[in-house]
Amino acid sequence: MLKISVITTTYNSASTIEDTLKSVIEQDYPNVEYIIIDGLSKDNTLEIVNKYKDKIAKIISEKDSGIYDALNKGINAATGDIIALLHSDDFYMDKTVLSKVVAEFEKTKADSVYGNLYYVHKDNTNKIVRKWVSGKYKHGMFLNGWMPPHPAFFVKRACYEKYGMFNLQFRSAADYELMLRFLHKHKITTSYIKQYLVKMRTGGQSNASVKNRVKANQEDREAWVVNGLKPRIYTLTFKPLRKIVQFIR
Repeated sequence: MLKISVITTTYNSASTIEDTLKSVIEQDYPNVEYIIIDGLSKDNTLEIVNKYKDKIAKIISEKDSGIYDALNKGINAATGDIIALLHSDDFYMDKTVLSKVVAEFEKTKADSVYGNLYYVHKDNTNKIVRKWVSGKYKHGMFLNGWMPPHPAFFVKRACYEKYGMFNLQFRSAADYELMLRFLHKHKITTSYIKQYLVKMRTGGQSNASVKNRVKANQEDREAWVVNGLKPRIYTLTFKPLRKIVQFIR
């Protein structure tokens, strides 16, 4: 039976972390290793986490250099065959998500599996703001601005060992760079689950302001450069434009 390691990073996440914890702990898949990486929260995040410590494999609380540094720590600590990354304000759609993901890995023997994601209102998680429908991947789609939603992207740990972890030179686009590197550059195999797997609260760092969006676009371009890849002239224009059709009207 494949083991899946779920990694959640936290920092002053008291207002949302319990939803995240419950969504992992209540999964019906029996072989889950749950890892919490906390950046020395100053609120009662750890108090909430410790309420569930008997269901959590590892709790590490220490200073880090940001979310991607924390995620790398989690990946290094993981012992599962599959790595899942679930942020502290995100949660799984229902208790069957990890079972579906593992079944897809077993059926297809793919290196990675991904699905769809709902963006929900930060104060009312029943209110859907955006629908991110990934669609089936074909090599070359990154050139058209495509990427899957990172919290709904599951990867075999062996891929991190072979192709590396998050590049810490990136502040907001390290997830894009990693998926570009894995899927487009190294052509790891992947399989699409045509279902919504994760709910993500709105308010991510890269979209918080026009300034941050400009910075994120610059980092997207750099992601191609560091991998020795060349985007098309429209690639990085299409990437943010793809989000427009996701909004619920």
